[in-house]
Amino acid sequence: MKLLKTIFKIDSLRIGFFIISILLVICAASPSFLELMELKLYDLRLLFRGALESGGEVVIVVIDEKSLKELGRWPWSRDKIARLINTLTEYNVKVIGFDIIFAESEENTRFKDFNLFKKEIERLKIENKALADFLDNSIIKADVDGKLAGAVKKSGRVVLGYFFQKSNGDGNGNDDKKYISILPSKYNLVKFADSRAKQFPVMEVSSLKLNIERISKSTQNAGYFNIFPDPDGTVRWAPLAVKYKQDYFPSLALQMLRQYLGNPLLTMKIADYGIASIGLGDISIPVEKHGRLLINYLGKPQTFPHYSFSDVIKKRIPSDKLKNKIVLVGSTAIGIYDSRVTPFSSVFPGVEIHANILNSILHKDFLYRPSWALTVDLLIIIFIGGVLSYLLSKLKATYGLLISVSFLLIIIMGNLFVFSKMGVWINLVYPVLSLILIYLGITAFRYMTEEREKKRVKMTFQQYVAPSVVDEMLKEPERLTLGGERKELTILFSDIRGFTSISEKLDPETLVKLLNQYLSPMTDIIFKHEGTLDKYMGDAIMAIYGAPLALGSHAEKACLTALDMVEELKFLCKNWEEQGLPGFNIGIGINTGIVTVGNMGSEKFFDYTVMGDNVNLGSRLEGLNKEYGTRIIVSENTFSRTRDSGFFFRELDMVRVKGKKEPVKIYELLEKNEKLSDPELLSHFSNGIKAYRNKMWDKAIEEFKKLLETLPDDPPSLIYSERCRLLQENPPPEDWDGVYIMKTK
Repeated sequence: MKLLKTIFKIDSLRIGFFIISILLVICAASPSFLELMELKLYDLRLLFRGALESGGEVVIVVIDEKSLKELGRWPWSRDKIARLINTLTEYNVKVIGFDIIFAESEENTRFKDFNLFKKEIERLKIENKALADFLDNSIIKADVDGKLAGAVKKSGRVVLGYFFQKSNGDGNGNDDKKYISILPSKYNLVKFADSRAKQFPVMEVSSLKLNIERISKSTQNAGYFNIFPDPDGTVRWAPLAVKYKQDYFPSLALQMLRQYLGNPLLTMKIADYGIASIGLGDISIPVEKHGRLLINYLGKPQTFPHYSFSDVIKKRIPSDKLKNKIVLVGSTAIGIYDSRVTPFSSVFPGVEIHANILNSILHKDFLYRPSWALTVDLLIIIFIGGVLSYLLSKLKATYGLLISVSFLLIIIMGNLFVFSKMGVWINLVYPVLSLILIYLGITAFRYMTEEREKKRVKMTFQQYVAPSVVDEMLKEPERLTLGGERKELTILFSDIRGFTSISEKLDPETLVKLLNQYLSPMTDIIFKHEGTLDKYMGDAIMAIYGAPLALGSHAEKACLTALDMVEELKFLCKNWEEQGLPGFNIGIGINTGIVTVGNMGSEKFFDYTVMGDNVNLGSRLEGLNKEYGTRIIVSENTFSRTRDSGFFFRELDMVRVKGKKEPVKIYELLEKNEKLSDPELLSHFSNGIKAYRNKMWDKAIEEFKKLLETLPDDPPSLIYSERCRLLQENPPPEDWDGVYIMKTK
């Protein structure tokens, strides 16, 4: 049973480890709301990192408000697009990529059906040879799709865009004839790491939307420009590979880089968990298992140079701004462009997302969440949580808060450093959540248990010590030890002289009243000097100093208590005399030494008390007052610890009390206003003691007589004078050591 209690005992450390276990399960399950929190924290990390400069290779030609104003409202005739391609080719750009799709044939404004128009022209040419050249020119001018296809083919540097659909769209989806036109743009090599890899396909789509066939066939490079936002609508990832039917296809950005770098081999390696890596020549692109690249946004919109469509075709742009550049063509005009939400802006042109992808891959400047990130997350939770749980279980609440805040700052700053300097995305939600939950859990548990412990302490000690001391215990419970321990304390005993004879003269009610009037102020004096009331023993009082709260000056506190008790008794006796009640004297014994202190008794009923030889000695010292006619006697240990505290002492004797073999040197604690506090009188008594121990009886009697001339009723001097006369008549043996042997307790 005891073993089971130990195993299932709840404490702060176990609470911490329980929370860690729960968090590990939650981390492995990855609930969506926590993942969403992590995504938002990822955005904050990007903002904290700040904006970066682009490499300068990528520019964007935009269909903006200026272009619409100069060239007319959208959509434009494709001869304008062809003109742009021709102009950019003249600028000697390296790559032209279109974030635009030409999915349908353009209808001529004069002819609803161009094919019928063309057939009619052919008929007229046969009938009238003179019109042939004119009609050929008319066909060429009307065939704007052909113009665009011709410009693409002639340029040789155009990468067209298309997009996939996750479900069947219109008739353009799943058309094998059109599907054939993009086959040259698939991955060069797809390598499966092992047989299990086929069980982990990348993102699959069921249909696609292509450029019209004439335009599609005019280039060998085309890529999809699909962008898939996260559940919160923010675009953070770019899918670099999509599976359609049995083939894998690259994105627009990959195809543009492929063109820019001279068509290097485009490879994809698939492991058992998904895509392991994507290679573009010697560039290894870090992607997660679905083939998505974490987009390293450089900053807000227009981080990359934007050039107006109309300015380009009218050659207003200096040639050095476009020469050898990678050019993306897209729209930023209000109402016709693809607006996206990114970590840097809630209104971000879709075309500029592709620019960020291009820059990141080209400069190998990646952000990535490695496959081992989950392992790191778990280890951080275990390590930080374990260390924090241990520290919180040992430290005070204030220090615990400081440690927790320090850990929080270390986690956050470390995470930001790894992200900003190394580009590695390590989860922040779970470590921070573990720290917060562990702190709150352990703090709440300790609060509840400490409140319960405070009540127990208060109930235990409110009868023993002053309320102020109880409050101090509750403020600093670590200073309190309720179990048994050995430590140095000072014990005070006080007893009423002749109480038995007094009690016989008084009726019970008066006796109880008298005793209560005596015990109440005496107890208050004990509490005043931070003592602990051990017990009442009839008319006797036992108090301890230095426990349960440690006191560095416990011997001094006990001596002050004794002096105040004697002074208070004088005041009480005066009041009793006025009431016709008898007065009395008290004897007080004080000893300092090592004792056993703690809760003594049964599990249900116990007392907080002290035990040991030094306790018994304190009791014996109290009884010695009857032998010497004194009020307060202290041991040598107490004297040695208080001799420099301003008290007045005189050495009384060397005694061997009943129950102890070793002799004890005892001292009388004197009141400051007593005549004995006069150094000259004390020197007479001290000289008399020395002569007494050296068997110089006459000299000793002479010294005591000098003191008695001033204080004729000094009991110790009278006692020593009588001893000396007796020892003169009956000399002690040669080995006499001057120790007085007590026959009674």
